[in-house]
Amino acid sequence: MTSLDRIERGIEALQISQLRTDAQLAKTDQQLAKTDAQLAKTERILSGIGINLGHAAEEFFANSLQKNKKLGKVKFDAVALQLKGHKGKVQDEFDVVMYNGNAVGLVEVKHKVHPSDVDQLITRKLLNFKALFPKYADAAFYLGIAGMSFPPEVVEMAENEGIAVLRQVGNVLTMNENLRRY
Repeated sequence: MTSLDRIERGIEALQISQLRTDAQLAKTDQQLAKTDAQLAKTERILSGIGINLGHAAEEFFANSLQKNKKLGKVKFDAVALQLKGHKGKVQDEFDVVMYNGNAVGLVEVKHKVHPSDVDQLITRKLLNFKALFPKYADAAFYLGIAGMSFPPEVVEMAENEGIAVLRQVGNVLTMNENLRRY
């Protein structure tokens, strides 16, 4: 076998190896595409679950606060839900806003409350409300954080800040009475 023959065989072997590598890469690309599609589907499902949990918590606390318009001992006359505001670069949505002649109650609702939610209520939500609704600048503000689940340290943190902690407890079931017999 001549040197030229050996070079040609080496080139053939490299070409075969390259074809195998290309085929394997194509298989890998197909599998990655399937994995990407599955991840996107899973992300949509989990996002939907999170959104639904948040809406359920908001509905529960909104219904409760509309019946009992109080934060601590402060009574309110009206309750607004999902109040949105936009002014310049400031844009925000407030889950529950309670009003009376001289006070405003801001209640942030979460399914599970985290320490950052308490911080955000004080440092961002309150300031944004004041910027978006300056007609309430002279009002007394009271804050509330509502959730279906509260780690004990978050309850303590909120209470230490003078924030109302709203939780689901015990006898909260309401039911219609106009039942049909089947």
